[in-house]
Amino acid sequence: MKQTYLFWDLDGTLTDSGPGIINSVKYTLQKMGKEIPAEEVLRKFIGPPLSYSFQEYSGMSEGEAQLGVQTYREYYAETGLFENRVYEGIEPALKKFQELGKKLVVATSKPEKFSVRIIRHFGLDVYFTMIAGSSMDESRNTKEAVIRYAVQQLGIEEPQDVIMIGDREYDVQGAKQCGIDCVGVLWGYGSEEELKAAGAVAVAEKPEHLFKLIG
Repeated sequence: MKQTYLFWDLDGTLTDSGPGIINSVKYTLQKMGKEIPAEEVLRKFIGPPLSYSFQEYSGMSEGEAQLGVQTYREYYAETGLFENRVYEGIEPALKKFQELGKKLVVATSKPEKFSVRIIRHFGLDVYFTMIAGSSMDESRNTKEAVIRYAVQQLGIEEPQDVIMIGDREYDVQGAKQCGIDCVGVLWGYGSEEELKAAGAVAVAEKPEHLFKLIG
């Protein structure tokens, strides 16, 4: 694989954002009088668009889910955002890929406003050409929509010049819908079985293994 553009998922790929997301979900459900599910269910909120997760895992109606997203952001914008850490080996990998001439892009279904704050907070913004995320009004909230937005903004003409890197099936599926291959990673929240079933072209166990998979 000789792609120039490396599109990186954020949650579960660049940073371990699980604690902040889970705490924000708990805050939301508690405030809305909903039952807080088991930890294994709460972990499923990491990755997909929030409105989908509130409907899928908490039985909310579409209207309730929209209120849930607003309530979630009350906690997340002030506290949950920084209940987070960069995965070991990520910054050295970003630096090396940059030195190799790759153009690095964040492509996440997390709101772009929050994504920029997180990337800057951890000092990773020096490595990225663009930070692309979802819109606050959720008109652009799927991985496919975010990838298409980034491709358009960067003027990329050939999808084959891009590789997606992510930890969940949503990354693989969103990339495939845009005609882009995806390398799955195992240090986040998805399993090898999930990633391969979704169609990942390869799977990396550690950040340094990406160099063997991406030329």
